[in-house]
Formats: sequence, structure tokens, C-alpha cells
Amino acid sequence: MIGFLRGKLEQKSPPQLVLDIQGVGYEVEAPMSTFYTLPALGEVVKLYTHLVIREDAHILFGFASETERLLFRTLIKVNGVGPKLALTILSGQSVAEFYRCVADNDVKALVRLPGVGQKTAERLLVEMRGRLPELNDTSFPASVNLSPSMIVNSPKQEAITALCALGYKNQDAVRMVQSIDTIDKSCEDIIRLALRGALK
Repeated sequence: MIGFLRGKLEQKSPPQLVLDIQGVGYEVEAPMSTFYTLPALGEVVKLYTHLVIREDAHILFGFASETERLLFRTLIKVNGVGPKLALTILSGQSVAEFYRCVADNDVKALVRLPGVGQKTAERLLVEMRGRLPELNDTSFPASVNLSPSMIVNSPKQEAITALCALGYKNQDAVRMVQSIDTIDKSCEDIIRLALRGALK
């Protein structure tokens, strides 16, 4: 099992990034909560990883903190929640916000996430109670510093593509992005604002 990767950030195109580790490019899928903390391209980053092995692919998922990875691993143990949906949940809510949903039995907040229907939300709340590890506030950065986007395509288009990859329909992703003032904003900024708007 690969516990973590440390290497140069070569590409970032949410929800996928590439780490250059001694000349080998590792493709990693990550939630937006991790993308918000990434440094600029070319800088070194450490990601905690989880490897999913399927018949047709080996997929590496990367997380900025061990707490994020632990929640991801707990989520995929829930019946009907696969890695993609777990990634979507972590992209739409911080770990602390998810804990609040479980504590407050907040079905409505979960249903706003793409791919999470009423039954899945209710199952999540029931099954996650008692499964969630104790929340350690020291696992979260005091502040999140976003790096300027260095993506070739326009940040607006990259944001739409990323939202589609997270489970939103194309027309919904376009609508979410069009409702935001995207001037001088990075891809990560646009995605964060779009997700925040969708959860209101």
C-alpha cells in the first residue's frame, strides 16, 4: 500500500493532479478541499494516499491531511458509496462540515451534493454515526492559501470541467460558474465559490 507521495507538482486539473517523483509521473485524484491547499506548479507537495484497485485500473486518491483520508476510507465502507461519491462529498464539504451534518442529522445539506439522494443521505447519517473517528482540530490548517492557477485553459472552463468530473451535469456546472464573477479568479477560487453557492 502506498501511504503517501512527496514530489513536484507537475499538473493540476481538478479533480486530477500529477506528481513528479524522481522522474515518474503519478496521476492522483483529489477532492477540492485538497486542491485549495496545493502550492504553485513546480513546488513540492506531500499527499496522503489511498489506492483503489479495480479490474481495469489502479486509481490513486490523494489528500492534504490524514483526517481527510480517514474520512474518505470511512465513507467508502458505507453501502452504495464508492470512491467517486466519497470524493464528491469531500469536495462539497469540509471534514468539519460533514461531522456537523452527522451530528445535526442534516439530511438536506447532504442531498445538495451531486449524486447524493435522499436514501443515500439517510444511510450516510445512520451508518456514519459511531464510525466517525474523533475529530482532531489540529488536522486542519488555520488558513487556506490559494495559489495562482497555472492551467493553460481558462480558469472558468477548467472549473466547469472539474464540476462535471465531480458529478454535476454540464448545464448545472455552467449555470453555477456563470453566476459567479470569475474575473481575476483562479480555477480553485471559482470551484470553491460555485460549490459554496450550490450548498446554500
